[in-house]
Amino acid sequence: MGSKCSAGPIDWLAPVLRLGPLLAWLPLGAAGAATPPTLAIMPFELIDTSLEGEMDGTRPDQTARLALIQAELTRLLAETGRYQIMAVPADDPGLRVAGSLHGCNGCEAGVARKLGADQVLIGWVQKVSNLILNLNVGIRDATSRSQLFAASVDIRGNTDASWLHGIRYLVKRRLLQDNSKLVR
Repeated sequence: MGSKCSAGPIDWLAPVLRLGPLLAWLPLGAAGAATPPTLAIMPFELIDTSLEGEMDGTRPDQTARLALIQAELTRLLAETGRYQIMAVPADDPGLRVAGSLHGCNGCEAGVARKLGADQVLIGWVQKVSNLILNLNVGIRDATSRSQLFAASVDIRGNTDASWLHGIRYLVKRRLLQDNSKLVR
């Protein structure tokens, strides 16, 4: 037959309750104690390969949309608490040296490292036509220059609403869903 325990059904709880105030001072774990990486967000760029772009040049509404989607991406990432966000102004001297970030093969990592960031995000929009556009985001480690994340999403329509929808989708459904590689 089995042995009987001499303690009552909740007698074991008393020592645990006495430890309660002490346990409250312990950290919640490594995730709660870790400082999130600093993410430098570079100004978004437009690559206009459309006939309209070739004929008419830069459009102010599209330049404004670049700032709009960068601000939305920054807001969405800041809300997660996964990063310490560092916005890099468009007139930063390092950007003038780098030129076009989307095609510089990782030069953005050096700019971010000089600014003290752990990681760097670049974004660009490729405009094929007023109907077909492609939003792209890439994140690199600022020290090793290794690619941590890259994704793109196609959008239809050259409006504030379509660009915002595209960046929200890219952040929520791609970047935040595939974040296992992002935070070390």
